[in-house]
Amino acid sequence: MLELDDLQVAYGDSRIIQGVSLRVGAGEIVALLGRNGVGKTTLIRAICGLTPARSGAVRYRQEDITRLPAHAIAARGIRLVPQGRRLFSSLEVREHLHVGARPGARGWDAPRVLGLFPRLRERLRHRGGKLSGGEQSMLATGRALVGNPDLLLMDEPSEGLAPVLVRDMARVLGELRAAGASILLVEQNLAFALAVADRVYLMSKGRIVHEGPADALARDEPTKARWLGV
Repeated sequence: MLELDDLQVAYGDSRIIQGVSLRVGAGEIVALLGRNGVGKTTLIRAICGLTPARSGAVRYRQEDITRLPAHAIAARGIRLVPQGRRLFSSLEVREHLHVGARPGARGWDAPRVLGLFPRLRERLRHRGGKLSGGEQSMLATGRALVGNPDLLLMDEPSEGLAPVLVRDMARVLGELRAAGASILLVEQNLAFALAVADRVYLMSKGRIVHEGPADALARDEPTKARWLGV
């Protein structure tokens, strides 16, 4: 589904991503973990075409999309749930779900999203800036889903959520995987990430330093302590 091959990204003379290779298979949840500042968000932005790669390749369904503009990448079925939600504060919930809509074979539309997040149904006329943190997270995810993505990139979706909402988000990701979606998940919440992911990559200083099954990392205390500080 998605393959990164020796990807390098820099801001000026500062190399942020230093030769990252990873893959996300069809119907798979892959978590990208690491301490703050190691380059996870920059990597996500490079996949989406928001930050240009210096070298290497991003391939989606075996097509090289490294140099495509962001709108062309989105049109191929990749959607981003950005860190901080990035909602339009003046738009109502229903308007967010309308502007993000794109017909697709997966059948995601506003009614289906509202079935997944019943709380949003009660907030249809509320503006994005008036929602709680949990409601904003639901709406950011719903806005991506109505684009009918085959690949969903999620950057810190559990950030700022109460524990009960983190559990709800884990349930949602499980339902999305069961429906055939592929997900690349950037997370700081280790317990949440390991609960939902099939495989994990650990990043440090712009490089991948560990790769393996999520359940194996859950038992690997030395690796977690070395690279995640837990």
